[in-house]
Amino acid sequence: MGRRNEVNRTITLLTAFITVAVVLGVLAAGIAAPSVAALGTLAEAGDNAFNSLPSSFTINPLAQGSRILAADGSVIATPQDENRTVVPLSAVAPIMRKAQVAIEDSRFYQHGAVDPQGIVRAILEDARTGAATQGASTLTQQFVKMSLQEQALAAGQDTAAQAATAKTLMRKLTELRYATALERVWSKDQILAGYLNLAYYGDGAYGVEAAAEHYFGVHASKLTLTEAATLAGLVRSPSATDPATHPKAAQSRRDVVLDRMHQLGIISDSAWTKAKKRPLAKDLNITEPPSTCVNSPEPYFCEFIIPWLEQQPALGPTAQARHDLLFRGGLTIHTTLDPKIQKIVDTSIRQVAPEKNHIGVSAAAYVTEPGTGKVVAFGQNTQYGLAQKKGVTAINYAVDQQYGGSGGFQFGSTAKAFALVTAMKQGLGLHASIDGPGAGPQQAATFTKHQFPQPCGLYQPWHVFNDEPWGGGTISLMEATAKSVNTAFAALDSKIGVCNIRRTMLAFGMHASDGTPMGTYPPQIVLGAQTISPQTLANAYAGIAAGGVLCQTYPVTEVDRAGKPIWQPQPSCTRVEPQQPVSQATKFLEYNMTHGSGILNQLSGRTSAGKTGTADGNSQSWFVGFTPQLATAVWVGNPTNPNRRMFNVSMAGKFCSSMTGACYAAPIWKRIMNRSLAGQPAASMP
Repeated sequence: MGRRNEVNRTITLLTAFITVAVVLGVLAAGIAAPSVAALGTLAEAGDNAFNSLPSSFTINPLAQGSRILAADGSVIATPQDENRTVVPLSAVAPIMRKAQVAIEDSRFYQHGAVDPQGIVRAILEDARTGAATQGASTLTQQFVKMSLQEQALAAGQDTAAQAATAKTLMRKLTELRYATALERVWSKDQILAGYLNLAYYGDGAYGVEAAAEHYFGVHASKLTLTEAATLAGLVRSPSATDPATHPKAAQSRRDVVLDRMHQLGIISDSAWTKAKKRPLAKDLNITEPPSTCVNSPEPYFCEFIIPWLEQQPALGPTAQARHDLLFRGGLTIHTTLDPKIQKIVDTSIRQVAPEKNHIGVSAAAYVTEPGTGKVVAFGQNTQYGLAQKKGVTAINYAVDQQYGGSGGFQFGSTAKAFALVTAMKQGLGLHASIDGPGAGPQQAATFTKHQFPQPCGLYQPWHVFNDEPWGGGTISLMEATAKSVNTAFAALDSKIGVCNIRRTMLAFGMHASDGTPMGTYPPQIVLGAQTISPQTLANAYAGIAAGGVLCQTYPVTEVDRAGKPIWQPQPSCTRVEPQQPVSQATKFLEYNMTHGSGILNQLSGRTSAGKTGTADGNSQSWFVGFTPQLATAVWVGNPTNPNRRMFNVSMAGKFCSSMTGACYAAPIWKRIMNRSLAGQPAASMP
């Protein structure tokens, strides 16, 4: 049996040698004479088979993660299927290049696509030891094999990916053919650069740049001798020797590379000795890229911007194409997020509504720029996460549901701004008055279906309360706005038409957080009994701030690829209402700041306009306001129990008889606006 195995092994090794010889065209003339004729026939057949194989293959661009940047250039996230950053060879430290060549193919720059000496050495060594332990693939061949596997996996072709690494003669011949063709058109430096960018270095790091950043916290251009030797040693068996999970194996493999570099004369005796004495732990500085939103410095913005990008037709014809481009295309996405204002938002919210407060309320704010739709900042008083713990959530309370938001919250009397615009369009004017029934917190006024006919009408009597007692009668519209008299506005809306107000809301982009249109039921239109996100409400009020010009959400200014812009979106703004009635409506909101619910939260040294809002039972509260430069919507309330009544509440040292917009939401708004506008000139309202 042993004799038979030895014969079989000899035949296998001889066949391998002949195959390579055919490829090289250098069949040895010194082979024993009785075998020459047979070998010549085999060589001719092998040569024909080899030449019939494809002579070239396409190397697709490598998958690499994209970078999402804040307005100041800081990195928010790096969405990726593979953690890879492609760099030119000049951006890789020379010692890294030498280390990789030394351990994988020390004669790389001396031979062609195939190394005859290496093959003969491997065959003879395997024959001597009786074990197939010696590899003879050149670095070019390895690059070809990795490229074929990478492209098959990217295309979802698992069978082809397995075939790319299968230990078969045909696969080896194909690899040799491709390697030969590649060396005709690529320089050695180009091949080495391709190899270094393609290779898997373990623990999720693809390519030398990502590996250097992941394991050592440096760019590939800054790698030291020991760091380079560590990385170079990983390619052979990345899962078994990566420093993150197998530090002992990694150091042992590193030392093998150092020994080889010393043997080849790449490093001196002293450098070799010093390097081998250095513990691997002294080099390691393992960091994780912000590839997922969990690791992002701005996780809620990360969760918002990715689905927004995946909805943009400019980035691809289908959602899948856009996803692939974002996660594999190496894009650089420049966003409008202002880190300074983002910090102001986060701090301001928590000063008024601390995390994990004892009354169980959450708070969120959304800041945008009138006239452009820029997403300046948004935040909330929770930590991002998937754990079911108090003060932790992955739900973004500031934005619409399609961007990771909640189902929204009833927006209360902030709806009155749209009634004011509608009333001004109908010519009521700044000095208009309205006659309404009296009511209070405990005593309601009743409106009937005759007062609110279809199609935007009532089906049954509607009982309307006021936050403060009001005896009824004639009241100026300015005073009704300042005191937020619900029954007066219900009477106004009956007069000017609920459907007309709804059309105004739709013109300003108002919709439910789940994307459905505004309802037609009077409580939804008159008193905001529909669930809205801060994003939608801030954008709508920004349209009022811009004099009737509504701008779509605008979070990205440029998308680059390989340093070249591929998309430079511009603000998308449309005049949706005439400026005069909108400017008149703004006067009512300004009066509210000086004489109404905003009186304690006026801005320092500048005119502002805004409105409070409170849902039934005071479970949700709002303040939405603006200057010509910024519009901000703030929500404070209960995210999980919208029917919870909230009276006699205390938070952050402040007591309120009820959860109203003036109590907690408005102070947050004032902090955000004052700090964000500091240093900017006071602008006049349109």
